[in-house]
Amino acid sequence: MQKPPAIFRSPNPEEYWMGERIFVTEIMNAPEEPDVSLARCRVPAGVTTQLHSLSVTEWYMIEAGAGVIEIDGAQADVRPGDTIRIAPGQSQRIANTGTDDLVFMTLCRPRFLPECYTNLEEDL
Repeated sequence: MQKPPAIFRSPNPEEYWMGERIFVTEIMNAPEEPDVSLARCRVPAGVTTQLHSLSVTEWYMIEAGAGVIEIDGAQADVRPGDTIRIAPGQSQRIANTGTDDLVFMTLCRPRFLPECYTNLEEDL
């Protein structure tokens, strides 16, 4: 007899505002899947996220909007279809340069935990 497919439902499915100036919807981030987390992020028009670094590898997959990503001080324009890899420890932020929300998925390996996050604006 085959096992039924494992269905994952996020324990935190509602969009919430993070202090780093971004809305987040956690799609998958749970202790039973420690190797990966997946979230949908939304940056309002005219907003730049907080300069920060993570202790995990992160990928941004741009879905909608227009922006500029900054990684270790280097900048690049981003648009739907772009995927950006951010290595552990790299400084990062993203600015919404369009008139609509900038929307992207974030994939973290291993999974994102609050202690992975370092605010790099505290001393600015």
